[in-house]
Amino acid sequence: MSDYPAVDFLFLNEEDMIRAGVTDMPECVKAMEEVLKLLGEGDFMMGGENHYSHGTKLAFPEESPFPEMPSGKGEDRRFMAMPAYIGAPFDNAGVKWYGSNMENKKKGLPRSILMVTITDKDTGAPKAFMSANLESAYRTGAVSGAGLKYLAKKDSKIAGIYGPGVIGKTTFEAMMVACPSIEVVKVKGRSKRGIDSFAEFVHEKFPSVKVEVVDTLEAMVRDTDVMAFSATSGHDLSKYPHVQKEWVKKGATIACPGGVEFDPDFLVNDCRLAVDAMGLYKAWATEFPYPTYGGVTIVGTKFMDLEHEGRITDDDILDMGKVILGKQPARENDDDIIVYSVGGMPVEDVAWGTVCLRKAEELGIGTPLHLWDKPFMY
Repeated sequence: MSDYPAVDFLFLNEEDMIRAGVTDMPECVKAMEEVLKLLGEGDFMMGGENHYSHGTKLAFPEESPFPEMPSGKGEDRRFMAMPAYIGAPFDNAGVKWYGSNMENKKKGLPRSILMVTITDKDTGAPKAFMSANLESAYRTGAVSGAGLKYLAKKDSKIAGIYGPGVIGKTTFEAMMVACPSIEVVKVKGRSKRGIDSFAEFVHEKFPSVKVEVVDTLEAMVRDTDVMAFSATSGHDLSKYPHVQKEWVKKGATIACPGGVEFDPDFLVNDCRLAVDAMGLYKAWATEFPYPTYGGVTIVGTKFMDLEHEGRITDDDILDMGKVILGKQPARENDDDIIVYSVGGMPVEDVAWGTVCLRKAEELGIGTPLHLWDKPFMY
């Protein structure tokens, strides 16, 4: 066949993405709930042998052996390619490219710079290339919200956020979708600037919610109904916030998109454990041999370490897809303490990117780009 169709795709910058609804948290929570359901049904594909891999990481050596090769020194210094396919109603393939370097802040750039490509599931032809910092931040918050919708107590009134940065903001916004009865949010942060920015965000979005700044981790945790740990985490577990059993209120739900430490006995004996997708943590346990937690900064890998030690089994861990599909009960009673691990998966980026792309096409937003009329060589 010598006749090829022309290939065009849409470029969406950050302003385009905002106009296309990337910051619509209720819609994003709805989309992530559907993603978790599709994961539970198996209608998806990611990388790795079990098709659940978070992605492929490119990490430079700390001491560069070549003049032009960058150093890998520093917190969260990495590049990642994260490919995925997610089924209907999204029914697209794609990849997120993720660059992270804490030194970016010295250049006036965010720590991470992300782009998502949405492609045709059959041909691989591009449909869109889009700015993904907001896309990724909102889907991360929304996965917490989609889980909390099922896990948190419906009358939750006091919230807590540890790490009031971008993910802290989007997680709290999603928390309000899942738990609209929240009246107070306690916030613990590292800098006055970050705390003030979070408070301003909450006052603007949810003027009836009182923001209470706390000085200690204990003050944030005590008497709190639903909380999230969203601070950027390195690989030194001794620097993680360490939550003590006696601080945690009966019935509390703890979402963990960031690193946090719990005593193993507390997790095993006093908590119900939940993950966004069990296969993701099985993949990490294979890619980062025991002990996995620390090598991977998401607390669900600590659950895998506890399995390795024979202290729990798969049956002791709630898989959110199964919970949403009604195959596992979220709560057994109002006193259950639930620790919910949020790992982040490229299926979420493809799904939310697809929703935004369709809205952009509907509204005529974005810059059309032309790949070819006919490929030069074929």
